[in-house]
Amino acid sequence: MTAEDTFARVQASFDRQGMMRHLGATLVRAEPGLCEVALPYSDKVTQQQGGFHGGAMGALADIAGGYAGLTMAPEGMEVTSVEFKINFMAAFQGGELRATGHVVKAGRRLIITTAEVTHIDATGKTSACAVMQQTLMVVPKTY
Repeated sequence: MTAEDTFARVQASFDRQGMMRHLGATLVRAEPGLCEVALPYSDKVTQQQGGFHGGAMGALADIAGGYAGLTMAPEGMEVTSVEFKINFMAAFQGGELRATGHVVKAGRRLIITTAEVTHIDATGKTSACAVMQQTLMVVPKTY
């Protein structure tokens, strides 16, 4: 599978993500074993104090790790999250979040990933925001 095919496979699935569409997330990069997703700051992703909501950070990390895993799954198969653990390190307002998922181990039934969430402010400065570890299950495509 070419790099363009990998990106197209992930983008086609990403486009069916109603929640990501609602939050305003976009696919930045997808290659074998890696996926990067961006989420701009908006009132759709904030908590009561005006910072990015932990649920939005968790969803972004889950998607980045999940799509990194999908790049390693055979054609005709999908992945679904079995579990993930996330550590939040800092809260931020404004700018954008970027989540980068990486495959740690791709098996036939389970895929283990990690994702790092960083904040990018208006000047381009990046800061660590959250880290996640995830287990995915490879499942048949149903659509």
